[in-house]
Amino acid sequence: MRRPFVRALNGSLVLAVVAGVIPLVSAAPVAAGSVVVGGFPVDISEGPWNVALSSRDRFGGTRAGQYCGGVAVSRTVVLTAAHCMGADVLGAPPNRVRDLKVIAGRTDLLSDQGQEIPVRDTWVNPGYDTSTNAGDFAVLRLAEPLAGSSVVTMASAGDAAYEPGTAAVVYGWGDATGGGDYARSLRAAHVHVLADALCERAYPGGDDGTYASGAMLCAGEAEGGGDACQGDSGGPLVAQGKLVGLVSWGSGCGRPGSPGVYTRVSDVVRALGWGRGLRGPHAVP
Repeated sequence: MRRPFVRALNGSLVLAVVAGVIPLVSAAPVAAGSVVVGGFPVDISEGPWNVALSSRDRFGGTRAGQYCGGVAVSRTVVLTAAHCMGADVLGAPPNRVRDLKVIAGRTDLLSDQGQEIPVRDTWVNPGYDTSTNAGDFAVLRLAEPLAGSSVVTMASAGDAAYEPGTAAVVYGWGDATGGGDYARSLRAAHVHVLADALCERAYPGGDDGTYASGAMLCAGEAEGGGDACQGDSGGPLVAQGKLVGLVSWGSGCGRPGSPGVYTRVSDVVRALGWGRGLRGPHAVP
């Protein structure tokens, strides 16, 4: 996995940019199993809420400027990882990146399928802790709406989808092997929601981060295997048809004893007041 992928990007970012590829931010490799490490190809129609974050100015055109993932939670609102919006990744604050876009409805990044929509506004969680990786989420507002079918339901607190043992799927266009083999087409990996205790043992505190069950979700396979990886940051973890996590961080990709750590979506809903029908700057239309 990755630590917050952004840290991992610092050293490898320059090489990734030269190659036209950008890894997710992560502590060691980037977090969430290469979504695809141990994964398989899927068509965007199987997960239409998947979007790619893109800046060709920053990351080149080899992969349409894709460097992170995101997920549509309304026709004009996308959730992603806070570390994907860092100036250390984008080269400037996100509101100063002229060509920051969301690519939606596209399986192959280099096809003309779907839409490329400019990001109108960004809000990065001010409580994001780069030391522990807690609060790793950001809200992007789009300049024009996505297709109505491109929205996923967010799982609220207490939903059975968060129960350990629940089958889940993580998606992305990131590293598919953990060795820098970035996918051009969307991939997915089957994983399971894991007990918090497993990630608490794996990440008790250190350079990678500190697992906090209230804000994070542990997922993957205890023996290693399917996982997200560099370039998958901010992408969705879906269980029982609902969004439960955002690819955030980890140590390596698909390693035994080092599960992927995801931002817990119920904590995002709580922090933004979406479960209370909030009306205001963070409201979901």
